[in-house]
Amino acid sequence: MPIDAPTNYLENQFLIAMPQLVDPYFAHTVTYLWKHNEEGALGIVINKPLRACVADIFDELDIVCSVEEGPFQEQNVLAGGPVERDKGFIIHDAGKAWESSIAVTSEIAICTSKTILQDIAQGKGPDNYLVALGCAGWDAGQLEREISENAWLTAPASSELIFSKDYASKAGAAAALLGIDLQQISPNAGHS
Repeated sequence: MPIDAPTNYLENQFLIAMPQLVDPYFAHTVTYLWKHNEEGALGIVINKPLRACVADIFDELDIVCSVEEGPFQEQNVLAGGPVERDKGFIIHDAGKAWESSIAVTSEIAICTSKTILQDIAQGKGPDNYLVALGCAGWDAGQLEREISENAWLTAPASSELIFSKDYASKAGAAAALLGIDLQQISPNAGHS
């Protein structure tokens, strides 16, 4: 690609599953796309809660809480994607960096470090965060092809929506950022 060629990368965007996307993993999901370049894309599904909670992750990793555990028992861990399902990904407020933190924007970072979880358990973590197991990945050109096939809508990411715990409404809220009502889109949409 020539140096002056325009890039249309979608970092810091939401991928909103279109109604006709029937893939069992991605149907009705919103994925926060945090990396996209000529080699492919990486994202984390932000609206697919597991039965596990953050307190369960602390137990699994032998992390001791020094603050009230109630909120950790109420906060779901998310199924972040079908890739690396045994690896934890934490989307968090940028500002303070933890080991392995990658700044996506001046407001949002991604981290895979146990240290951030220890700080959260001690009340020293970020104000806003979500914990997901696994991520979503696309090979070079794969995401662009899926978008051209009407599998996904894209919308600028909103940190408020990323950290919202209203998982059932995230897809509709993300589409509403574009002025679109997903309920009004036919699952049989195609190309004209």
